[in-house]
Amino acid sequence: MRSPATDRTVGVLLPRDLPADRILPYARRAEESGFGAVWVVEDLGFRGGIAQAAAVLASTDRVRVGIGLLPAGARNVAFAALEIASLAQLFPGRVDVAVGHGMPHWMRSVGQWPRSPLTFLREYVDALRALLRGELTQRRGQYVHLDGVQLDPSALPDVVPDILAGVRGPKSLALSGEVADGTVLAEPVAPEYARAALGHISAARPHRLVAYNIASVDADPVAALAAARPGLEWIGEPDWRAHIAPLPFADELVALRAGCASREEFVRRMPDDWVARLAVAGTPAQARERLDGLRAAGVTDTVLAPVGPDPLKALDSLASVLDA
Repeated sequence: MRSPATDRTVGVLLPRDLPADRILPYARRAEESGFGAVWVVEDLGFRGGIAQAAAVLASTDRVRVGIGLLPAGARNVAFAALEIASLAQLFPGRVDVAVGHGMPHWMRSVGQWPRSPLTFLREYVDALRALLRGELTQRRGQYVHLDGVQLDPSALPDVVPDILAGVRGPKSLALSGEVADGTVLAEPVAPEYARAALGHISAARPHRLVAYNIASVDADPVAALAAARPGLEWIGEPDWRAHIAPLPFADELVALRAGCASREEFVRRMPDDWVARLAVAGTPAQARERLDGLRAAGVTDTVLAPVGPDPLKALDSLASVLDA
């Protein structure tokens, strides 16, 4: 079993549909392989982010665990603070939390999409941070109402976790720059998108930029690109327009999607060079070069999303990018 030095800038995503009996072995393998973080997702219909994070933290020793993301409309902010503070207290310095609007159609389906998502997220992040710091909190906002709420000193973490915003639109990115400790960008994140996002964020203080990307590493670059391709089938949909707009082939990509009857046809017809720009895919050397390009564009934390039928095998291949 390898135990390389941890690369704290590179993490891995825990697949949302991983069979339950493979979740903890996957997390432990990620830590043993040298990844700096395991990120869990909370997508409607799959598993809860806080429960997954607690299990992964308890079954590992050093790896950071990120929750990306908790939809603000799904939890009262005071009770979210209880859960986050508990994780941060039990596992100090190992927790990152992203909150965001959530996917609009998911949130509407459960009756939790606000009239002003930006106002709601601003109020939520501001109140969440105050509660985690132990402040006696009064809020009479448009959405967040707190009347003298405070965490008991026994429940306060010694290390307050970073609160990041998982957002993508220009106005939401600007809000993240104002109120959050960092921003989580969903996949795909090309260097052009990272630079554009940072331009909107325009933070006046240190600000992390966490970038998710579909990832496939293989000694055969053609095989790596082929494996990554299915993970990109959603990017032609309107919700992903912000990710694509900064790319030189953005108009061509939109036209290709418009001319395809299905997402499967769209991704099948996508040129290899587009796949290489939209994923961390190729040989280990090519994947490292891609990570270097993301760092140069301002990404502080890269999160690799494995593809293929065997996530543990994919995890081992992704670990090769850590062996410089």
